[in-house]
Amino acid sequence: MAKYNGPVCRLCRREGAKLYIKGDRCYTNKCAFDRRGYAPGEHGQGRKKVSEYGIQLREKQKARRIYGILETQFRNYFEKAERQKGVTGENLLRLLERRLDNVIYRMGYSASRTEARQLVRHGHFTVNGRKVNIPSFLVKVGDVIEVREKSRENNRVKELADQAARKTSPAWLEVSADQFTGKVVAIPSREEIDIPIEEHLIVELYSR
Repeated sequence: MAKYNGPVCRLCRREGAKLYIKGDRCYTNKCAFDRRGYAPGEHGQGRKKVSEYGIQLREKQKARRIYGILETQFRNYFEKAERQKGVTGENLLRLLERRLDNVIYRMGYSASRTEARQLVRHGHFTVNGRKVNIPSFLVKVGDVIEVREKSRENNRVKELADQAARKTSPAWLEVSADQFTGKVVAIPSREEIDIPIEEHLIVELYSR
């Protein structure tokens, strides 16, 4: 499967916003966006007039990079959101939030979505008692996500469990860090999705 293997700090600089892709590093003085908050490349500091299309494209790219999704997969999510009842842009964000790697991140069991994706692929989590190693797996209301018994002795997992116990999880998740579990108690509302995205611009882009 294709994936982006380049320097991820360039992505934040290109989008002109902190996307918190590298987790804890993004909160330190090593953050590349804080040190060089302009687009990468020779002409990154040049002042450019951005078209309406360019604004819409950047918003879509920002959403893709926050959730770590390639173009084809993102387009599939959009088409699925379009077929659902309700507001397409909000449906899209709800689908992205329900990805297993994002849920692990929201539970506090990873410093970033990238780390959550790696933990899922390595088989550290179960959903309703069954091992799931597919980061794009969509959880639903009532699903119980749990750290596998044999993974609880992993030093990194134990460290993350301690951090999860000190974090406040979103209202649509019920987390019991001492039990290494989390439960999806509701579909997230738009107000509970705290990412800097104007989803209507993505809808306008795909509606061209």
